[in-house]
Amino acid sequence: MDNFKTNGTRKHLSYTVGEVLFCVLRLEADHHSKEETDVNVVFLTTLEKKTTENRVKTARLTIAEQQGEWNAIWSEPRDDGKMQQSVWYEGHSWESLMEAFRQNLYVKQSEGYRPLLDAAVADPVELMGERYAQAMMLQYYSEFSSNEELYEQLRQWRREQSAKDGKSPFILATNKTLRMISAFVPHTTEELMQLPGVGEQRAKQYGEAILRLTQPYDREMAFPLNWVENRVNRAEFVLWLQQQKEEKRKAEQQRKELKLSLLEAVSQGAALATLADKTSLKRRDLVAWAEELDREGYDMTPLADAELKSVPAAEVEKALGAFDLLGDRYLKPVLESMYKPDELKGKEIDRIYEWLRLLRLKYRKTKSPDIVEAS
Repeated sequence: MDNFKTNGTRKHLSYTVGEVLFCVLRLEADHHSKEETDVNVVFLTTLEKKTTENRVKTARLTIAEQQGEWNAIWSEPRDDGKMQQSVWYEGHSWESLMEAFRQNLYVKQSEGYRPLLDAAVADPVELMGERYAQAMMLQYYSEFSSNEELYEQLRQWRREQSAKDGKSPFILATNKTLRMISAFVPHTTEELMQLPGVGEQRAKQYGEAILRLTQPYDREMAFPLNWVENRVNRAEFVLWLQQQKEEKRKAEQQRKELKLSLLEAVSQGAALATLADKTSLKRRDLVAWAEELDREGYDMTPLADAELKSVPAAEVEKALGAFDLLGDRYLKPVLESMYKPDELKGKEIDRIYEWLRLLRLKYRKTKSPDIVEAS
């Protein structure tokens, strides 16, 4: 029987692993009475797995704390008998420690390891909720099973359609959505709407164009997609979920840093060209960022003013008049009212849409003045 030790006292384990960890973590305050250099081993357990030779492979899971930092370490014997260590978690958050513990231990149990105590570890997939878990499983499956030729055709369609609509491509459909479409190959609107990220409105607006691309392709399995769960290796899926969470955390941090950088540059009067050099983002992506920051309440007027300096005043006045007459929701009618077809020849349509989108932000601000300064 394994033992649980804290501050020199050993207690017999008669709880599940989850219950023990909960008690252990609650005792964190007690550890501060120890010397700063002490390592407190707060949890130690042994797990076993039967091998193909009917022998037993023994591994050990250790959780320790030192100076407020938690470590979860898995030790497993290699083929040569030497122990190999893997760090499951290293940091200061016990919530993250618990999450890493549950997910990694579930994977090890899926590989055949069994603890030498009665441990109940919740299935992380079941904790997600049925609908969300199914959506993530479809995304996971599509990442390894998509039709690359169809995927590239869908991306090309998205580029062309977003240019026509004057929208960011990712507003039409994310890469994840296009991956799922190219993996499951829907042939009807009803099938298309079964995929996460394709609601009724999007299917109504773009479904016909998407199905023109998918219908010529054969598919291995049909709808509904309840067969996917049986095709997915659950342990590998759990690991993939962990990777997705870590990537999301990193992306959120990078996004925060980019946001601060953009707000600082905008407050200093930077135009799109300057922002593109500073961030390596494309101009259309920067305009999309400006629209998002505007929705959050930040003042994008300095960016609009900087960009409109290169636009003839007469064209700006025409655009403002068109906003008053036609509304500002759709830009294509505004563009068509400003220029005759022959006048658009030789002009960069994408650039016109860029400054129209920024002018629209400024125009809307006159009607909704509740804005937070960009700085």
